[in-house]
Amino acid sequence: MKHIIRTLVLAITCSAVFGQTDSLPTLPVKIHHAEPLFIDLIRDLGARRGEKELNVGWGMESQNGYVANTGFFEYEFSPVNRLGLEVEVPFTFYKPAFEHREGEEAPRNRMEGIKLASQYTFLVSPKYNMSMAVGYMHEFRTHSFYSLSHGSVPLKGHSMSPFFVVAKRWGKRIHSMIYTGPEWEFTAGEKKAEKYYQLNASIHYQLKNGGNLLGVEVNQEYLGWKAETVVRPQVKLVISPNLALGLVTGIPLNLKERGISFLARVIFEPPKRRK
Repeated sequence: MKHIIRTLVLAITCSAVFGQTDSLPTLPVKIHHAEPLFIDLIRDLGARRGEKELNVGWGMESQNGYVANTGFFEYEFSPVNRLGLEVEVPFTFYKPAFEHREGEEAPRNRMEGIKLASQYTFLVSPKYNMSMAVGYMHEFRTHSFYSLSHGSVPLKGHSMSPFFVVAKRWGKRIHSMIYTGPEWEFTAGEKKAEKYYQLNASIHYQLKNGGNLLGVEVNQEYLGWKAETVVRPQVKLVISPNLALGLVTGIPLNLKERGISFLARVIFEPPKRRK
């Protein structure tokens, strides 16, 4: 009888121990990859459920006699593991540059539209320090504030852009990434869509003190066989565990109507709530 009681007590104890162990949440594997600051991702590759990020950006770019002041508000979140969703609202305000020629019509200020995007990481390989993802972005483009105030319908057109991402970390400090895919741009009243193809490559070096990064991003956009290329040196400064600042300079290689640009991005990741 004593042996039976001891066996039952031992079985109950082991069951309780293993039951507590099984109930502990296990996080899916995730590899840290440096994210480009201009063409950024929807969420980190291998995103985990509950992750969130808020981005606010402002930039300047010289465009054919005018200075474009650009900005955006961007919210990213992960409802389930490896899936990221994003909502972005970009806007642009113009002012004449010093070399502006009289008689030219100024571009009109506008909220560019609303971007909705999703991204799913289908491969996370710790053995090769590599991650891969696919995604889709849909942008609803709106008319300028002037056109809206004069009776235009809000929606000017829309664009569709599926994309593919592959990233690899070389050792502890060197990160590389390729983001590529087509884009179809539809404008109201036009039967044929404009088709573009984008190829964006980046490489970053992570400094020893935390997540500070130095890198360069090369953005290429193809319309047929014609390519437009912009090289963007950049730096990411970690201010606190949840706050970072990104600074980007754009140097066009073959764009005659655009000059050097600048972008500042504030990145805030709200801390997770403990259950």
